[in-house]
Amino acid sequence: MARKPLTVGVIGLGYGRAHIPAFQANGCEVIAVCQRDAGAARKVAERYGVPQVFTRWEELLERARPAIVVIAAPPALHKAIALQAFAGGAHVLCEKPLAMDAAEARAMAEAASRAGRVAMTAFNWRFPAAMQQFHALVAQGQVGRPLHLAGRWLGARWADEGAPITWRMDRAHAGHGAMGDMGVHLVDMVRWSFGEFARVFARGGVAYPSRTTPDGKPADAEDHCAVLGELESGAVVTLQASRAAHGANEASLEVYGTSGALAYRLDRNDPRWHRGGQLLAAGAGGALAPVKVPPGAPRSAGEGDAMEVVGKATIAPLVKRMLDAIRKGEPASPSFADGIRAQAVLDAVLESERTAAWVAVA
Repeated sequence: MARKPLTVGVIGLGYGRAHIPAFQANGCEVIAVCQRDAGAARKVAERYGVPQVFTRWEELLERARPAIVVIAAPPALHKAIALQAFAGGAHVLCEKPLAMDAAEARAMAEAASRAGRVAMTAFNWRFPAAMQQFHALVAQGQVGRPLHLAGRWLGARWADEGAPITWRMDRAHAGHGAMGDMGVHLVDMVRWSFGEFARVFARGGVAYPSRTTPDGKPADAEDHCAVLGELESGAVVTLQASRAAHGANEASLEVYGTSGALAYRLDRNDPRWHRGGQLLAAGAGGALAPVKVPPGAPRSAGEGDAMEVVGKATIAPLVKRMLDAIRKGEPASPSFADGIRAQAVLDAVLESERTAAWVAVA
């Protein structure tokens, strides 16, 4: 007897739209979407065959009652939505950053634990094939003891002064700018393979003084940020996140250790990026050389627009883990605990920007 498909509700249809094909590719039934703009929400629903449309997230939770809730609204809403979703018995996949600060993130995790529900943070950029292989090689001892790491996440969405403004310019809604939107993935990649951050020093800035929030206030969420960090292992980390980098749409992470080195790069200007990215490796005394990376996504993952490709190539494997965890009654990674740890680094970054000093990660 075939299992009944799990139902899904998606709250927030900017980046949240990428989650719809990811769940549908895993056999789930997306039964409801929510966006304040009713017309835009209806267009998305029609595109993907979603039967219910809401403009208020409270109504989606109360009336649609999906088994899984995707939270892709601005971070200022994450905690309230998650608490109500868990109270209604739903599992939750929440976009990053998990919350506005680590205290909110912990409250969300505690609610998930009380409800006995699966709670995952959408660190989907763990899943390109080259990054999966990077992680595996680190675990196998390819680099030995890590000495120093360098990561970059660069995009051009707000590189032009006249680019449309959104809630992402406003820390009251977003919590962070480029670090919360992009750099947090670098934080997660580093944590996942190399352990926790001990302290950070950060400097960031808004690209154009003329930029405002949708409410007309001066933009205060950073467009670019550089972070110098130290891991608990003693390894030194440099991170660069920018959404104001003309011509760029890429992520990279390099590590150099006592036994070798690894260099990962994913260039999303390459139309075949969904096949998995690039990986180079070196042993002691050797030169960096390409590592053959088996394709990590089916060819069909490259079909559709950019948002659909992201969903099928990187979110779909995360969704598969979530569904396995729900059916087995087990926790799944990347978890809310991963989201909390990354949030603690973001909190320290904000404090370092404010004080221009090194800040310990709680």
